Amino acid sequence: MEVAGLLLAAGEGSRLGRPKALVDIGGETLVERGVKLLRDGGTAPVIVVTGAVDVDLPGVVTVHNPDWRSGMGSSLRTGLATLPEESDAVVVALVDQPLIGPDTVRRVIAGFSASSGLVVAGYGGKRRNPVLIPRRYWAEVAAAAQADLGARGFLEAHQDLITIVECGDIGRPDDLDTQEDLERITAVLEQAEPS
Repeated sequence: MEVAGLLLAAGEGSRLGRPKALVDIGGETLVERGVKLLRDGGTAPVIVVTGAVDVDLPGVVTVHNPDWRSGMGSSLRTGLATLPEESDAVVVALVDQPLIGPDTVRRVIAGFSASSGLVVAGYGGKRRNPVLIPRRYWAEVAAAAQADLGARGFLEAHQDLITIVECGDIGRPDDLDTQEDLERITAVLEQAEPS
């Protein structure tokens, strides 16, 4: 079973005042953390969708979304179109959720091994990210990916197909959207990581 990783990192971070992909926390950019999340979680290859800024990371496939300003939906479509034919599924993660770690990706992949269906990480029973999408749904997900909804529209319409894997004990899906978020998340990471 081959599961690819797809990191959506195209936004300009308008509320933050700079592209989130390049935000540094503890000497590591958010895009580097996102790649590590997917790689260490067991996905290969890892594909990063860029937009507002380009990134160059070793061992990573980067693809530029020329329509990144239209929202996450176009980035998801761009990424899905780039996935290799041999991939059985893809784990989609967002660059602005650095409190999610590789163990979450491993759990989501294990959920796919058990169910072979759509698998979503849950936190306190609420569906969040990352999301694992089997190949058979890629075309439908791409067709439903509009504006900033990403895969949400497809998932809402197909809740009966989703397995939620609880991950609240190993991570948090906090979005990094503002300077206050950055300060709060940085503090959480500094407490969690050995110096």
